Amino acid sequence: MSADAADEIRGTAHGTAPVPLSVLDLVTVGAGRTASDALRTGVDIARLAESRGFHRYWVAEHHSMPGVASSSPAVILAHLAAHTGRIRLGSGGVMLPNHAPLVIAEQFGTLEAMAPGRIDLGLGRAPGTDGATAAALRRSDRLNEGADDFPQQLAELTRFLDDDFPDGHPYRRIHAVPGPVQAISPGGVQSPHRPPLWLLGSSGFSARLAGMLGLPFAFAHHFSAQNTVPALDLYRESFRPSGVLDAPYALIGVSALATDDEKEARRQVLAAALNMVRLRTGRPGLVPTPEEAEAYDFSPMEREFVDSWNANVIHGTPDEVRTGLDELQKRTGADELMLTANAHGGDVRLRSYELIADAYGLPTPA
Repeated sequence: MSADAADEIRGTAHGTAPVPLSVLDLVTVGAGRTASDALRTGVDIARLAESRGFHRYWVAEHHSMPGVASSSPAVILAHLAAHTGRIRLGSGGVMLPNHAPLVIAEQFGTLEAMAPGRIDLGLGRAPGTDGATAAALRRSDRLNEGADDFPQQLAELTRFLDDDFPDGHPYRRIHAVPGPVQAISPGGVQSPHRPPLWLLGSSGFSARLAGMLGLPFAFAHHFSAQNTVPALDLYRESFRPSGVLDAPYALIGVSALATDDEKEARRQVLAAALNMVRLRTGRPGLVPTPEEAEAYDFSPMEREFVDSWNANVIHGTPDEVRTGLDELQKRTGADELMLTANAHGGDVRLRSYELIADAYGLPTPA
């Protein structure tokens, strides 16, 4: 394992945090707000995260969801790269079956050229949307076939990133640019470095594959909490040392929202849960306000869903959130916690990261 590869993956815990803390941003759009508002909030959160010692900031690919403005991770990451200087930026993740591997290699090679040594490429095999939208993205209705081909797509993407297709391969003379080919071209001074690959998952498939390939693994605890421990166990059991890692490294995505008082936290997570109710019942929309959620007449089935959903959202005062995160990390053994704050207002989300940073005594800007 190269020291450089390990340094790009393994973060450093600051203050009293048990492990490195990071940010997952869905670039959520609240009712009465615009996508521009959400993207400006994303820049504010990335800057705050960088100034307070968070390790990385990822955005996730979603489609056809009015309340989520992160359909184009590479575009957003380029914007964030122009407004930050140190924090790692990445995808959590790019849904690889939606795209040609060469296109992803080119996009993330470009990002690496914009922000050398700061880009992560996290990959998922789900569509990040409903079946009809996935069919439109892929120009095919054979969606299961795309997911089943994920290992082959991953291998092809890796070859493009490393520019090492073997002789005789039909893609041997095709190069992802920017990329390593520029370093071996006459007069070339391009760094051969490429973004580290992560596999993302919410079940055991990617956990096992990440382990077998010796890659870092990110698990979606924030929407698949019942599978977290089994998936992490499977990842660790399957792990084989590689040129990337000599030991497993797993982060988990965690829904966490801190507010100045507990009652406000409950109001905010209720609104986020109503948004999920609508999404899960085929009515996706903008994230409702807390006032709308409080006035909403939940059916018994919807109330059951809300209670179940919010049971896995760590929320409350900063001390309550810190305690909940500490307990979750201890229970799962996660090497890194990636926090996602779902709320109607960008100011609430920004304040949450600030409060959590304060609760752990993370560094303050000079």
